[in-house]
Amino acid sequence: MNKKIIPIIALAAGVSFTSCEDRLDEPFQHGVDAVENFYKTDADCEKALASAYEGFLINVLSRTEDPAAPGIWTPNTQMLNYRGDDILYAGGNYGDHEFSGELNEFRLTPESEVPKFGYKGLYLSVYTCNLVIEHFQNPATDFQKQAVAEARVLRAYDYFLLANYFDTPPIVDHLLSGDAMPTNSDTDENYKWGKDDILAWVVREIEAAEPALSERKDVNDKDGAVRVTKGFANALAGKTYLFLGKYNEAKAALKKVIDSGKYALVPGDRYLDLFHIEGDGCEEKIFEANLEYNAGISSWGGANWNGAIHHSTWMEANQQNWRAGNFQTSPNRNYCGIDGWGGCGVPQWFGDEFFANDGHSKRFDATLMHIDDAVYMTSGIKGMSYQDEELKNMTPEQLKTSKKVGIKDVGQGLYGQSFWLPFKNVMSTNDVMKPDGSGLAYGDNNRLNNIRVMRYAEVLLNYAEACLQTGDAAEAKKYVNMIQERAGSKTISDVVDMEVLKREKSYELWYEGCRFFDVIRWQDPKGLEHLKNAGQKVPHLFDKLFRAPQPGEEVVWEHGTEANSRFYNVYTHEGKDAGFEVGFKAGKHEFFPIPQNILDKNPNMHQNKAWAQ
Repeated sequence: MNKKIIPIIALAAGVSFTSCEDRLDEPFQHGVDAVENFYKTDADCEKALASAYEGFLINVLSRTEDPAAPGIWTPNTQMLNYRGDDILYAGGNYGDHEFSGELNEFRLTPESEVPKFGYKGLYLSVYTCNLVIEHFQNPATDFQKQAVAEARVLRAYDYFLLANYFDTPPIVDHLLSGDAMPTNSDTDENYKWGKDDILAWVVREIEAAEPALSERKDVNDKDGAVRVTKGFANALAGKTYLFLGKYNEAKAALKKVIDSGKYALVPGDRYLDLFHIEGDGCEEKIFEANLEYNAGISSWGGANWNGAIHHSTWMEANQQNWRAGNFQTSPNRNYCGIDGWGGCGVPQWFGDEFFANDGHSKRFDATLMHIDDAVYMTSGIKGMSYQDEELKNMTPEQLKTSKKVGIKDVGQGLYGQSFWLPFKNVMSTNDVMKPDGSGLAYGDNNRLNNIRVMRYAEVLLNYAEACLQTGDAAEAKKYVNMIQERAGSKTISDVVDMEVLKREKSYELWYEGCRFFDVIRWQDPKGLEHLKNAGQKVPHLFDKLFRAPQPGEEVVWEHGTEANSRFYNVYTHEGKDAGFEVGFKAGKHEFFPIPQNILDKNPNMHQNKAWAQ
């Protein structure tokens, strides 16, 4: 479980570097050193680069550098995942976790808080990258060249997200004066860029930076997984080319990552580790933000945003965990160490299709769990057990009829939950422990496992897609089969086409920020139909031992009939009943609206075209 600890700019959590590590023990303090005296040496450059990595961690992957920042969610997690057709808005009831509900049911407005914080965070990250790029634009040493290259790729990733989120966001490729008021990229006289123009620029930035980047040493190089390397640059370039429909270019860029030999899929028995501290920096990680325990730093760290909480996802651990209070006894309290609020649900169709494809594969069991397996303790997941000794000694058959376990009658049941519960995104107790295992690092909900940006499985699936799109089905099959075999799936495809690729990618990368973008760029009919129906039918999971179905309810039993089922779903549509227009609208919901507070402050900005009507 221990990770190599490298000095980092005196922060509770941050990004580890390999070069000049001994010079990363000083904070980069804005306003302390005069600009004309600071940006001179390699040491200055490294501090500025550390600030760029920290800005990326806090503002893109975490909660944003804002006193009013979100508490129980991180903007990018919500923006990447909750518009997907494979996620359900859930919680205690309709209206709980509304930040998710607006996204998932497409009830967004320009006032919605998730895109507001997400927009701000991305531009704060762009700013810290621009400090490096502009002040060392004429690098005097090889280190400075590398630092600028790393900052350019971080900024390119920011703009990959900005373009896909907001369509025509402002291009800020240099430091701005305090009174500057940039405009959208499509009306900026210097650019006149649409989304694809921005993505083309992203690729140009990456390709210009790539020669100066370092390369991961080998598959065991953990440090090479937590900084921008040639591997991440080529992986991001390949993904961006894929989004542009330039499949030959995507294929070439992604093959560089594969041919480097610096990355590999972990074995199936380590699949679950990928989402916990045990998998940090492993051979499958292309890039992730490194989090470390620092005994000298407190949870909050005062007003300067230097505490552990500000560098992590913090209470998202509660938000993503199962809603413990609605269970008679929490099934996963031993596994995760905290009680949760049940903010993420899984559509029944997705769990059914995934299980039909995989069976109880290592991949499936690490991703989802059936309510039966959760309550009757038949999942086989290490650490899953009841805390109560009497319940520990009961057999699954005894638990099936016991009222000491199950879902209490709390009115809403488990709101937004089908018979499949999310598991991949649930924290484990190890994720919050000190490296020596002696106790909690920063409380029971401040997880310290690294925050993933990309892993090798996505590279292989993106490469397989590029192969299919260029007529190389045999090459695509090789890599899709590699993913299936590692997963332990009962389905190993003899023929691989785009439909197989789509399914495999949805299973392998569930809750890893890919699904919505994929459905939109593929114009996938099934996925689009699911999105159009978002919010039309919301499941509530009930237990007949505590609550019998009520007259007039739309009831679905877990095993088809009441006779052989304990749990059942009732379907409702509260958002629609409240007068909202729910569901994805083509030509509008492909993008988020430009936040209203931005439009109010900057008269040069306009609402993006999708939301202008």
